[in-house]
Amino acid sequence: MTKQKPPSIAKTASRRAISDAAAPLPLAALLSQVLVAFTIEFDNEFEHQTQHWTTNQSPKSGVRVGPWLASLAMWSSCMQFIGEHGVRVNELERLARTSTNLNGMERWGYIVVEPDPADQRPKPPRSRWIIRATSSGKRGQEVWRSLFGAIEERWQAGFGKNEIRQLRESLSAVIRQIDLHLPDYLPILKYGLFSRLSEQQRRETPESNAGNESNLPLPALLSRVLLAFAIEFELQSKLSLAISANILRVLDEKGVRLRDLPFLTGVSKEAIGMALGILRKARIATLEPDPAGTSAKVVRLTANGRKFQDAYHKLLAEIEERWQVRFGAENIRALRSSLERLAGDPSAQPSPLFAGLQPYPEGWRASVRKPGTLPHYPMVLHRGGYPDGS
Repeated sequence: MTKQKPPSIAKTASRRAISDAAAPLPLAALLSQVLVAFTIEFDNEFEHQTQHWTTNQSPKSGVRVGPWLASLAMWSSCMQFIGEHGVRVNELERLARTSTNLNGMERWGYIVVEPDPADQRPKPPRSRWIIRATSSGKRGQEVWRSLFGAIEERWQAGFGKNEIRQLRESLSAVIRQIDLHLPDYLPILKYGLFSRLSEQQRRETPESNAGNESNLPLPALLSRVLLAFAIEFELQSKLSLAISANILRVLDEKGVRLRDLPFLTGVSKEAIGMALGILRKARIATLEPDPAGTSAKVVRLTANGRKFQDAYHKLLAEIEERWQVRFGAENIRALRSSLERLAGDPSAQPSPLFAGLQPYPEGWRASVRKPGTLPHYPMVLHRGGYPDGS
């Protein structure tokens, strides 16, 4: 009798992707995928309409034109609050309801941070300095402002006006009941890749959300609901939702090739590297040579990791059940239904959301491998705020 060879790790990863696609997506994953899709489409258009540079697109002359390319998150946490006369450093976080990568935005060419000329003290504290937009930053602001309506109109044309209207209404119905002082986009992930509330948010008393949500752009509505979910998850979990939903979710004891993780998760190699450092330190996962003898590295879930993975799935379901009680079962069902209509049937790949994500030929995303899925939680890092950690 011929002994059958066990399936290769590559085939195991492929089967895992098919199996995951067949299961209904958790509410947090649906929120994430719709938010990430809107953001990437928004970012692609911003890249197309502005002068900028990236590591992949540095000019041959060596002369850089425009600022370093940044994502929607940097508008939401920084640039939208810088008016003609600037804003004080200590005022920005209060307005944004989250911290930003201020040093990065200055280094990338969007802003300057300088002492207030009216402050006569010899060494005024940096918190009292003024943030002003550079000429490149001002041009970026004009494009960013125009894109929210343009992309939402594009979605109305692609998915239907009623679909987008119903999504807005279902998100607003939940936001009106959230008792948190939340920003207009997900915050940059903190130590451990947690979605922590800022010090400013913890100090301030939340304002009523009633009536305010009608003026919010669609990504702000999605972000606030998703962030509320992440905060509740992370109050009960030792692992962040970003790590659990993206990396931990796709691992198993047989092992997954390291190079397959960007395709399986939809997040960048850099974000995966950060997450794996945390998982390995906690003995949740190991990084080993491929047992088949190839040069590939394999990420394997430990017995302890299996417990964390089971706890992740259980907690997602528990929170969604709690939300049905807290926010109304009909509201949560309507929200899930709206999101599912945009994301499409998980077993039918690719998702309809991918239809609008084709980058311009000159865009940096045109030169990288397309993911097999969108992130189950955005990986917003200091690297420019891209939702996949790029």
